[in-house]
Formats: sequence, C-alpha cells, structure tokens
Amino acid sequence: MSRWKGLPDSLDHRVVRLVVQLRRLKDHSGLSLASLAAGTSYSKSSWERYLNGKKLPPRDAVRELARVCGGDATRLLALHEVALEGWHAERAEPAAPPVPQPEPDPPAAPDPPAPESAAGTVPAAAAAPAPGRRIPVGPLVLSALAVLVVAGVALLATRTWQDGPASGHGGDTRTAGGTPTAAPSFIHRLGETFECRVRSRAGVLSAGRSRTDTAILGSGATGWDVVEAQCLLHHQGCDPGAVDGIVGGKTMRAVKRLQARAGLPTDGIIGPDTWKALRR
Repeated sequence: MSRWKGLPDSLDHRVVRLVVQLRRLKDHSGLSLASLAAGTSYSKSSWERYLNGKKLPPRDAVRELARVCGGDATRLLALHEVALEGWHAERAEPAAPPVPQPEPDPPAAPDPPAPESAAGTVPAAAAAPAPGRRIPVGPLVLSALAVLVVAGVALLATRTWQDGPASGHGGDTRTAGGTPTAAPSFIHRLGETFECRVRSRAGVLSAGRSRTDTAILGSGATGWDVVEAQCLLHHQGCDPGAVDGIVGGKTMRAVKRLQARAGLPTDGIIGPDTWKALRR
C-alpha cells in the first residue's frame, strides 16, 4: 500500500476529494507512477504533481487514469468538474475596491417661516414644499434596504440552522442513480460546539448527526458530516478537539491516529475506509 504525503492544508476540499479518489484507484490497481506514465499520455513527474495536489490534473488525464486502472470514468469526471470550481476559487483575484460614490448635495436653506393665519396656524398652502425643491431620499432608501437585507439574512440563517440538525443527516445525498446532490446547509456560529451522543445499532456506531459512510472530508471541510466524525473520533479515544463541525489541524491529527491504528494510509482525510473504522 502506498504511503502518500499529506495534502496541503490550503487545498480546497473539492480538490482533495478528487485527489484522494485518484490515489486510491492507483493503489488498488498496483501500478507505479512509471507504469502510469507508460500507459498514458502524461509523464511520471506530471502524475507526481497531480497525485500530491501540486497541480490539478487535466480532464483527459483523469479519463486515462480511469482507463488504465479500471476505474469509473464517469464518476471521476464528475468529481473533476466540481474540483475545477474549487481550484479556480482558490486562485480567484480579490474583488476590486468599491467605486466611491459622489457626496450628496447639501440640504437647501430653509424657507422663511410663513405668516400665521388669524387662527395662529400655518396655512395648508404654506406647508407644501416650494416648486422645484428637491427632497433628499437617498439616505432613507439605503437605510430601508439595509434593514430588509439584515432581516432576510437573519431569517435564512434561522431556517437553515433549524433544518440542519433536525434532518438527522448531512453530507452528500444521492439520487436513485447515485449522482451526488447538494448537502443541507450548515452555518457555524462563532464559538459554538455540539453535544455528542454516540449509540450502537446493529453493531454500527452513530452520533445521530449524519448517516453517511462515503463523504470525503479534508482540511477546511464543514457540515454535519464533520460533526458526526468528530463525535465518533471522541468515542474512539482520538480527541479531535472542539466538536464544532470544522476540520482543522487537531481533527486531522486525530483522524491520522485512528487511521494508523486501523492500518489505513495516514493522510488525515476521512473517506469510506476511515468511516468504516469510525463506525465499528
């Protein structure tokens, strides 16, 4: 079994998922990097960069790896398409600074007070603004928009937070055809941690946060799958630190300890084999 170097912590989790699958396919095939170079259009040094997260492999390289190693090309190409978005997101240029807005016009000088009527009140005609006089509405409109945006974000955050743990599972869900679909949203609030209640059903451990056994969780991953994994790591005696739903350095070190104990590659990435070790 190959001993791979740990992937960079800064690597987007979508790229990590693709690289892990390519590594496993290569290991299962028993081919060396030199054999991959001989059977594909890419050199040994290119495969070394692709499989160590230094460079995203081209789509054709993924297709050729699936061919020579006997893998599922359709699934790997779908993972590559998602990884390509993560690769570009890491290298996206920072947004341009906002264009300064012109200063609003100073308020017009107040009109002289209208003469009072005999009854001591201002006539109705005098209360209306003079023809052609502008009423500043910009600040009022901006304030109203800001209130609406804040209220919408708060409502969305509350709804998402309620939907997440109540569903009982997170991570990738799959349609009848096996195609991954969008995961329930997960919003982490600063300093918040989650309670762990691990139970065994039919010999399978569960913390009730996610039922997945296939999600790929690398550095920086977040969500209910991560909460589930952190609870199971605690139960297995491998302290991941705070159960906060975020894969950080301490969680990855705990995963490596579990992988070493189970005889798995110690890459710190939770995949199907590591899930099996966590749940038994």
